[in-house]
Amino acid sequence: MSGWKRGGSLNRNEKRSPGLVFYVSFSIVAVFVLWGAFFPNLLSQVTNTGLNWVMNQFSWFYMLVTTLFVGVCLYLAFGPYRHIKLGKKDGEPDYSFFTWLGLLFAAGMGVGLVFWGTAEPVLHYIDPPPGYDPKTEAAAEAALTYSVFHWALQPWGVYAIIGLTLSFFKFRRQRPGLISHAFYPLIGKKADGPAGKIINIFATLATGIGVATTFGLSAMQVSGGLSEVFGTPNNHISQLVIIAVITVLFMVSAVSGVDKGIRYLSITNLIIAAVLLAAVLLLGPTIFLLESFTTAAGQYIENYVTLSLSLDPYSDGAWRGEWTIFFWSWVIAWGPYVGMFIARISRGRTIREFIFGVLFVPALLGALWFTVMGGTALNMQIVEGFDIANQAEKSEEVAFFIMLGNLPIGLVLNLLGLLLITIFFITSADSASYVLSVLSSKGTLNPKAITKLAWGFLISITAAVLLLSGGLEALRAVAIIAALPFAIIILAMIVSLIKALREEVK
Repeated sequence: MSGWKRGGSLNRNEKRSPGLVFYVSFSIVAVFVLWGAFFPNLLSQVTNTGLNWVMNQFSWFYMLVTTLFVGVCLYLAFGPYRHIKLGKKDGEPDYSFFTWLGLLFAAGMGVGLVFWGTAEPVLHYIDPPPGYDPKTEAAAEAALTYSVFHWALQPWGVYAIIGLTLSFFKFRRQRPGLISHAFYPLIGKKADGPAGKIINIFATLATGIGVATTFGLSAMQVSGGLSEVFGTPNNHISQLVIIAVITVLFMVSAVSGVDKGIRYLSITNLIIAAVLLAAVLLLGPTIFLLESFTTAAGQYIENYVTLSLSLDPYSDGAWRGEWTIFFWSWVIAWGPYVGMFIARISRGRTIREFIFGVLFVPALLGALWFTVMGGTALNMQIVEGFDIANQAEKSEEVAFFIMLGNLPIGLVLNLLGLLLITIFFITSADSASYVLSVLSSKGTLNPKAITKLAWGFLISITAAVLLLSGGLEALRAVAIIAALPFAIIILAMIVSLIKALREEVK
């Protein structure tokens, strides 16, 4: 995801020093890190208290806004603004259509799909959504349907709204590539003042937490993969060592400016992901997987509204909080990062092209990935007798490697899987620190290396502190809390975008 950063005509800005947004947001995250380092138990208690409050008061809000984002995307794709270009009226796209789709897939095919692609369906099988009995055929079908639901339209609706808004104001209105300048139709020149800085601080903090959550998941899965393949320990020490090694590799990249190397790594990872997907489909229960994909997709489409708006108010809602609300908040926090990437590569597209490419294509590929990886694991669990679910319940990160290891040429597939997640870790670290630097350096497309290094180091330390303070549960809690204010900002972005589009039509 990082090859887009300094290439082509987008890179016209001189290097700029970080501004107030950097110092405020960086200081807040640094205080959070110190708090977790010296008082981990207190941090865990406070985040759990905050999590419970958000879950009790705002679960409905997360469900509504993510569904609203998808609805707005469909309105934009079919409504009166569908032919407006993200750029000059006679401008051509920067990338060919298929290259653009490949880059979009690179944006979405990340750590989340690899980490949860196998673990989530088998965990839903033994701990299913409300209304299903564990370890039944109905639970297995629901497991794949809910997994598709969590990784299809809703996440990409979040990314599409942010990416479309940023791309429109950047390339159509020639505004700086900052979240605050998407609000120019609403607040005018205040976007350059204190109000704009507050918006950018919230965006930077949300992105920082989302990135730290992903770093933590990546470290857990690399450690789990090494444990399964080579028998090394899978514990906090190994996870911290992995974070340290990846941080050093990323810093070498940031200082040396090896953009081509990172770009080649990203392309290599797409190839590895495609090879793994094809291998599992062909070496696994192929007909079963194709039937599972058809069934899961059909149930998802048929029950989309119910899935999107059901919260089970007459139960405690713990299952949806642990899964659905966590995923929605995670993608909202991750939104500025993916949204900025999508915006940068989408100049010259019409709004209709943008929505179809960003909303539907990655959603389809995500659904295919989950039904192939998760369906193979479920078949091993139910038909072949491999107990993947209970091992995943103890360590979610090992499920992917256990599934691959039980296929023919399992060792080769496991090595490819380990390479896949490691490269994702490196390229995500490089790209995420760049996006954080842009957000906190007045929107320059060429932030100073020291700013990138500072953010990369701080986010790595944040991930380490969260792992030590409670592992996956701590990562979940902080992501859900941090996403709340930025979800409100995205709603305001929609209002601002619609107002600007009306002006375009007039």
